[in-house]
Amino acid sequence: MAREQRLRLPIRDAVALDRFLAGLTAGVSLPEYLKAFDLTLRVLQTRDAIVRAAFELAEDSHRENVRYLEVRYCPALHTRRGLTMGETVEAVRDGLARARRRYGIGSGIIICGIRHKSPRLTNRLAEVAVAYREKGVVAFDLAGAERDFPAKAHSRAFRLVAKNHVNVTVHAGEAYGPESIAQALHYCSAHRIGHGTRLGENRAILDYVNDHRIPLEMCLTSNVQTGAVRRASAHPFRQYLRRGLRVTLNTDNRLVSRTTMTDELDRAVVAFQLTPNDVRHVLVNGFKSAFLPVARKATLLRGALREMDRLFRLAGVLPPERGPEVL
Repeated sequence: MAREQRLRLPIRDAVALDRFLAGLTAGVSLPEYLKAFDLTLRVLQTRDAIVRAAFELAEDSHRENVRYLEVRYCPALHTRRGLTMGETVEAVRDGLARARRRYGIGSGIIICGIRHKSPRLTNRLAEVAVAYREKGVVAFDLAGAERDFPAKAHSRAFRLVAKNHVNVTVHAGEAYGPESIAQALHYCSAHRIGHGTRLGENRAILDYVNDHRIPLEMCLTSNVQTGAVRRASAHPFRQYLRRGLRVTLNTDNRLVSRTTMTDELDRAVVAFQLTPNDVRHVLVNGFKSAFLPVARKATLLRGALREMDRLFRLAGVLPPERGPEVL
C-alpha cells in the first residue's frame, strides 16, 4: 500500500514488518504499544486504502469461521489527506459490505474516541457515531492511553450518544485499576468493558459488573505485550469465567499484536486448560454480547449452537444439556 501511495516506510517487506512490530510490542507500556499504529495510519489515509483494509479484515476473519465482526477505529486518525470523518466511516462500511456480499460475514462499526486527545474531539466523534447510528455504526468507544486520562473528562460525549440510543463500550481496567472501570460504568454508561483485566481488585465493582451482565472484552496476547499481565497463565480470564462473569475473547488487534481469534482461543485453552464446553461457553458469550438487535442476535446464536453441537458430536464429545439460551 505504501508503494502504491509513494510513501516511505521504515520497513520494506513482511519479514521486516514482523520484526518491527515485535520490537514495539514486546513487554512495553500501553503508550509505547500504541506507537505501533503510527505505521499503519500512514497508509490508511485514502478511501481506497480504508476500503481495502476493512474488506481484508473481514475476509481474514471469515476464513477463521467468524460469523459476526465488530470493527473499531477512530475516524479522526484517517483525515490527514483530506477525508472527512464521515467519509472514513463510509469507506469502512463499504469495505465490510463488500465482504458481506462475497462471504456472508456480518459486521458492525464501533467509533472510538481517544482518551489522551481533547474531549472536544471526542464530542465530534460522538456526533459522527450518532449520524451513522443506522448506517453501519453499532456503538461508541473510548480507547487510548488510560493512566492520567480519565474517562469522566469525556462524559459529555457519552451523554450525547446515550441520548441518541447508541451502544457504548469503554476501554478500562487495562493500564489502570478498577476505578477506571467504575468511571466507564457510571460516567459513560458502558454496556461492555474493553479489557477489564484489573476488575478483580475491587469486589464491589466486580459484583456490579457480574450482576448487570456487563461483558468483558478480554485480550490475552495484547495484555501480555503491554504488561497488563506477566504471562497468559497469570491472566484473570479463567477466574472471571469461573465466577460467572460474561467474559469474551478478542484479538484487540490482529496486525500489531500478530494474533488471530484462533490464536486467542488456542492460547486460552493451553493457559487455562479449558474444556470443549468452556470454549463453547466463551463463544456463546461473544454472540450474546454483540451490539445487534435482539432478534438478529438470537438467530446468530441459535445457528452457532447448532454448528458447535454438530462439531461436538463429530469429535465424540457430548454437548452439554441446556434449556433455552438466555440473552
